[in-house]
Amino acid sequence: MEIQKFLELKDAFELEKYVKNMDFDKKNCCSFYGSPKKHPYGKERVILVADPFGEHTFYYDFKLKDILSIEEQPHITNPAGGSISMVRLWVKNGSIGLQCTPFAVGQKI
Repeated sequence: MEIQKFLELKDAFELEKYVKNMDFDKKNCCSFYGSPKKHPYGKERVILVADPFGEHTFYYDFKLKDILSIEEQPHITNPAGGSISMVRLWVKNGSIGLQCTPFAVGQKI
């Protein structure tokens, strides 16, 4: 899958239906900040792009069942005026997540 296509803004993922009870113990989880995207093939997973307007961004991949809570954060805007939603995910300690850094071969990182 082409990196630019993967990170396009139009693939925003609405997580409202997955918001869980805010009554949870933050000692039993970790938070991750980014822009949510639909997983390209896993309906039970979510992609969280850490810095969607950054040049050297990366993303997380989590199972929806491991997310304890979702907090909406202020939208961020790029200099061209594009806006994107941001969230904070609270993920259970001990869950398996992926952290991926896409890059174009031959370009300096």
